[in-house]
Amino acid sequence: MKLNQTREVLMDGTKKTPESKGATNKENITGDVFGGTAAMLVALPSAIAFGLIIYAPLGQEFAGRAALSGILGTIALAIVASLFGGTNRLVSAPCAPAAAVLSVFVLEASKSGHIPLEMIPVYITFIALFTGGVQLLIGKLGLGKFIKYIPYPVVAGYLSGVGVLIFIGQLPKYLGITQKVNFWGALSGFGLWNWESIVVGSVTILVMVFAPKLTKKIPAAIIALASGIASYFALAAFNPALGTLDKNPYVIGSINAKAEDILNLFYAQWSMMPHLDFAALGLAIFPALTLSVLLSIDTLKTCVVLDALTYSRHNSNKELIGQGLGNVASGLVSGIPGAGTMGATLVNMNSGAKTSFSGLFVGITALLVLLLFGSFVAWIPFSALAGILLVVAVRMVDKKSFTLMKNKTTRFDFVCILGVVISAVALNLIAAAGVGIAIAILLFLREQIRSSVVRRKVFGNKTFSKKIRTQAQIEVLQAKGDTTILLELQGQLFFGTTDQLFSEIEPYLAKCHFVIMDMKRVQSVDFTAVNMLKQIQARIKTRNGHLIFTSLPLSLPTGQNVKSYLEDLGLWETESLKFFDSIDTALGWAEDEIIREELKEEVKADQALEVEDFEFFKGLSQDAIQSLKECLTESNFKSGESIFVAGEESDEIYFIRKGMVKIVLPIAGGGHYHIASFTRGIFFGDMSFLDKGTRSANAIADGAAELYILSRAKFDEAADKNPEMGTLFFERMARMISGRLRQSNIEIQALQES
Repeated sequence: MKLNQTREVLMDGTKKTPESKGATNKENITGDVFGGTAAMLVALPSAIAFGLIIYAPLGQEFAGRAALSGILGTIALAIVASLFGGTNRLVSAPCAPAAAVLSVFVLEASKSGHIPLEMIPVYITFIALFTGGVQLLIGKLGLGKFIKYIPYPVVAGYLSGVGVLIFIGQLPKYLGITQKVNFWGALSGFGLWNWESIVVGSVTILVMVFAPKLTKKIPAAIIALASGIASYFALAAFNPALGTLDKNPYVIGSINAKAEDILNLFYAQWSMMPHLDFAALGLAIFPALTLSVLLSIDTLKTCVVLDALTYSRHNSNKELIGQGLGNVASGLVSGIPGAGTMGATLVNMNSGAKTSFSGLFVGITALLVLLLFGSFVAWIPFSALAGILLVVAVRMVDKKSFTLMKNKTTRFDFVCILGVVISAVALNLIAAAGVGIAIAILLFLREQIRSSVVRRKVFGNKTFSKKIRTQAQIEVLQAKGDTTILLELQGQLFFGTTDQLFSEIEPYLAKCHFVIMDMKRVQSVDFTAVNMLKQIQARIKTRNGHLIFTSLPLSLPTGQNVKSYLEDLGLWETESLKFFDSIDTALGWAEDEIIREELKEEVKADQALEVEDFEFFKGLSQDAIQSLKECLTESNFKSGESIFVAGEESDEIYFIRKGMVKIVLPIAGGGHYHIASFTRGIFFGDMSFLDKGTRSANAIADGAAELYILSRAKFDEAADKNPEMGTLFFERMARMISGRLRQSNIEIQALQES
């Protein structure tokens, strides 16, 4: 089903106008009155039919009460649910699921002999009250919101399935078949067809299709129904049998109910309540619980379809509260329970309804019909109603959904739509809802499996930590950095994606000594995923390698603490398994391990460098080194102590003898951004040394640090005396800055290619 087109063009063929730019209050009221009236003409006959189905096992003497229960249920549900539910255009009335469940209950109760026949309507009232109470509880607990997560292919399939079912159900009535036959029996049973009904239904269909092209002020459904009635009476002039109500199977028939009769029914019903057998109530509990679930699903499915067609968004929990109150009200007035119904809702929408008050008018007009116009309703032909619903049904099934088959990426969506439609037709709408939920889970799994859980994959010779290192160390990392692999993970790590992740990592387990997994964008981890991670760690450990986790979420939206979850299932920190707060610290640790292994430096890591030990000064003559020593000053800084701050005027460059210095950029709000960390043997502060400008960032000692400090003024004096030293100094500086830029280029290229 192509929802975009269906949303844009409503069932009456007119384009939808957003309410924010649309009608005035007067136009809204007019649309609600017309829509509610048209919807009533669809909902009321159906409700009467459902009442007759429910009470059929009790015999013909209950037929009057059956019809009245359907009408009273329509009035109570439409008024109360629209007032307290609030979903625009939704029409609530007795429905097929209620008829199906209650008819089975009545049949079993009448056969069991445990409940007297005259008491069965009282038990139906109890079921309606209990069902409404459970729906109220579901709404209050906020469980209705889960229906919103059903994907559009499922909604489209459900909508198409409803259209097919409406078509199948209404075709025999359109053909004038009065016997109980199935769809194929109706199509092939030419001898059962009634040509007058076909004429009436055909006139109704033609008017329903072409009326919007002539006028949009009056809903097409009302004009079509009036035309169908007129054509029926025109045919009755030639066939006198059509002009009588007695035993006429082609019209609704007489509905006689005065206010006094209704009050007597209420009194009789409630006077019998004290005689309920609480032992027999157990027979009613299961149908009531079943109905509370089925009617909630039926209502919310209709709401989801309305959302798709009207660009709106319903409040599921509020609507369930409204439906619960509506079913309670229906029980109180001896009506039968119901839900938000698709057919009447679509007619309501197509006939101009704008707000939730259209449902109120459904109830009001149904009450007026009951009290004042029973004789008028009696002459409504079933084939005219069938003609209206056949047009609605055909428009609900969009043949353009078959275009989904053309694209390989959307074929599964078409299969989903088809699966829901077939379930609705072959089984029922409730089964279709279950199939839809199952397909929704499959759609979720498909999207998760289709989307790679590895967002980015890069080796350690293509990306580096923020530690600025000596040229010798950089060369080692460029040569041996491919023994480190960084994988940035994303999405859900669960049974559906574990194989994908293992397949991504497996080719590198034999080659890489350090496997870093960044978990910052991971949204959930399940038991299967943890077991897979344990297998990866075991493989890495056999080669004396290291599995490293970074940025483990401590509190996901689900409440899961990923680090605690991993540790609880056996992944705790050991020599071969490490946890770090960020990618940078993890990369820095891996780089340090590689450098320590490859460079057997003579100077110990905790020993301060002398001038001759700096890579920067190696190869200079003794005279040049002596000249520089005379310019250098020594200074020690405690951990966290500021060396310089942004905006400070300075012309000094710093050489790190021992420790590490962090460069941070101050940002608004008092925070800062970590730019780089300079390690032992490296210089920093070169920008101000070169241009004698102000500092652009803050320098902070990251642990205890010992520095050589060289001011530009003193250096210039020494360079005047020893020009060769000055030339070599700037040449070394340019080469090292160039090396840093080349390293940055490697990272940028890797970032763009990964």
